[in-house]
Amino acid sequence: MALIKSISGIRGTIGGKPGESLSPIDVVKFTSAYGQWALSNGNKKIVIGRDGRISGPSISKLVAETLTSLGAEVIDLGLSTTPTVEMEVIYEKAAGGIIITASHNPKEWNALKLLNEKGEFISAEIGAQILKFAEEGEIQFAPVDKLGNIAEKFNHADFHLDSIVNYPLVDKKAIEKRKFKIVVDAINSSGAIFVPALLKKLGLSDDQIIVLNDEVNGKFAHNPEPLPQHLNQLASEVVNHKADLGISVDPDVDRLVLVSEDGSMFGEEYTLVAVADYMLSKRKGNTVSNLSSSRALKDITEKHGGSYYPAAVGEVNVVAKMKEVNAIIGGEGNGGIIVPDFHYGRDALIGIALVLSLLAASKKTAKQLRNSYPDYFISKNKIELENGIDLSGIFLKIQQKYKSNPLNTIDGLRIEFDNDWVHLRASNTEPIIRIIAESNFETTANNIATKLIKDIQECI
Repeated sequence: MALIKSISGIRGTIGGKPGESLSPIDVVKFTSAYGQWALSNGNKKIVIGRDGRISGPSISKLVAETLTSLGAEVIDLGLSTTPTVEMEVIYEKAAGGIIITASHNPKEWNALKLLNEKGEFISAEIGAQILKFAEEGEIQFAPVDKLGNIAEKFNHADFHLDSIVNYPLVDKKAIEKRKFKIVVDAINSSGAIFVPALLKKLGLSDDQIIVLNDEVNGKFAHNPEPLPQHLNQLASEVVNHKADLGISVDPDVDRLVLVSEDGSMFGEEYTLVAVADYMLSKRKGNTVSNLSSSRALKDITEKHGGSYYPAAVGEVNVVAKMKEVNAIIGGEGNGGIIVPDFHYGRDALIGIALVLSLLAASKKTAKQLRNSYPDYFISKNKIELENGIDLSGIFLKIQQKYKSNPLNTIDGLRIEFDNDWVHLRASNTEPIIRIIAESNFETTANNIATKLIKDIQECI
């Protein structure tokens, strides 16, 4: 059992002891602390929504009733997506929002993702304040005549989807004219509702859309993280249906991964690269991605005359850097797209519309588009951690070992090897160390990662 408190929210497994899992007691404890912070400015509105996880309905009820006990006016979106909740916070002019989702984690996990009044993830400083409220129990609940209430808003999808269709760089006419056939892996969650609805608003008909794993029951048909080893069914069905594209999203629809028409992986790192290529061809500007993302984004940015900037891992860190350098596009190499003049949050749905606009405009197939980009290989690995491991000590030893190499320590440790690199960092969402390496050659990337895994194990 696990309970993780970080800038990515309060995340834990279902079942087990309070304090060691995301138990009902912990849900109430952290929701109360968040609610006290969010309501402190006098605005009583808080938006909540959930993905399709098995535990979602019960946790959502706990969250909603806890917030009303603080005096909140809860707007409950029910089954939704992370970017939709973010946009509804802005639309409703709410004090904040809570998204009940554990993103890419397996079905036994769930989480509370916490938003500020801008529909963005709370900062580390605010997170620390909320954790202090929770641990010290300094919560003031409302008297009986000032309890809040819950308003269900289950018709919320249209606002988000219509905003995408009306976004200036989304070319609905070109998409409709191209007559794409698309296979969607909805992984038994919110994507089964939202992705087909978006495609239809973009002009696709029912016979152009094939949805896999379309029952929203939270019993994920495979590991829900959209990695190549989990997308064999999607790749096979793209070929079987002679489709133009395969689309995979995670359970809360903030990550977008593509499969080309021949069943090959477009590559999660290249979702952001493709969207950036399209946007930079229309608007000049800067880009941002995190330290674990491919350098292909830097190449594409400089090709279009812009400047690229790295950020620490975590959406809140990427957003902060994007604001600092006035980036026009940014995100993370896990298929996370952030279009700032749409909203400052990872959004697979706006990503889908922009990728289809690019394919329609370029008249290329997905495979041809992918082949037009720099070809780098990323090796993504992880080491599970036991309690009590001194991560800072481990990283200091490795930093000393590679002190003659260019190093970046803003988030864990990134080591440069000429044109190759490796990034070591503790995950915000799981008790693991991530080891991510990139090179022009797959074997080299794997060898760098293997070497650093050995170094870490020796330090442990």
